[in-house]
Amino acid sequence: MNKQLEQAQIFHDLHRSGNPLILVNAWDAGSARVVQEAGARAIATGSWSVAAAHGYDDGEKLPFDLVLSNLQRIRNSVDVPITIDIEGGYGRSPEIVKENVIKIIDCGAVGINLEDQWMDGSGLYSVEEQTLRIAAVRDAAEHTSIPLFINARTDIFFQAAAHEYDDTYVEAALRRARAYAEAGAHGIFVPGLCNEKYIERLCRQSPIPVNVMISPESPSLQRLAALGVARISYGPHPYLLMMDALKQASARAIALQEL
Repeated sequence: MNKQLEQAQIFHDLHRSGNPLILVNAWDAGSARVVQEAGARAIATGSWSVAAAHGYDDGEKLPFDLVLSNLQRIRNSVDVPITIDIEGGYGRSPEIVKENVIKIIDCGAVGINLEDQWMDGSGLYSVEEQTLRIAAVRDAAEHTSIPLFINARTDIFFQAAAHEYDDTYVEAALRRARAYAEAGAHGIFVPGLCNEKYIERLCRQSPIPVNVMISPESPSLQRLAALGVARISYGPHPYLLMMDALKQASARAIALQEL
């Protein structure tokens, strides 16, 4: 069996409600190799970390050619399935998104994140617009014969402060989860959501597996599993942790030099 096809099937199987896939997000080949050596069952990138590691801001500021070359280097460094964060797909139109996803698959990925926030951060694509973009990703996967895992990210919970959330936010997220699933998505990613009651409801009513992102306000990993979460991402936190350690080590070394 084609290795990429086999890894795609494995990656789909790793999404199980109550027994979540843990993704400590990497940003380059070296960090991906370390995460794999720690026992990771899959490698995921995070766009913020990848951009920062290359000296760019997040929000598709990193040139797409660098996204692809970084993916290729990761692919050559690890043996487990790889899913990559492509933000908004590096294009607004479904046609451009499809072309870009074909390139992503050709470089070895078996999963992607595709978000519904406009890259200028001023709002979200309508449900109708985003479903067309997700359908284009599905068409790209069919074109390559690789069952790409489409993780549809919704930024609903970044549109307000956490204390402002109510049932209408969860209902809006569920409405998008159902529409995105019908368009071909396999998972719904809800960064910013930490409230246990809302996480449990989303997991119970979503037609596709739920992915949350860890933050200081998040429930424990064990609690998230009990709530029904199928995938847990660490986002930019591993990169920030490493950069903070580097900064502190550098500061200590420079202080010694000045004695």
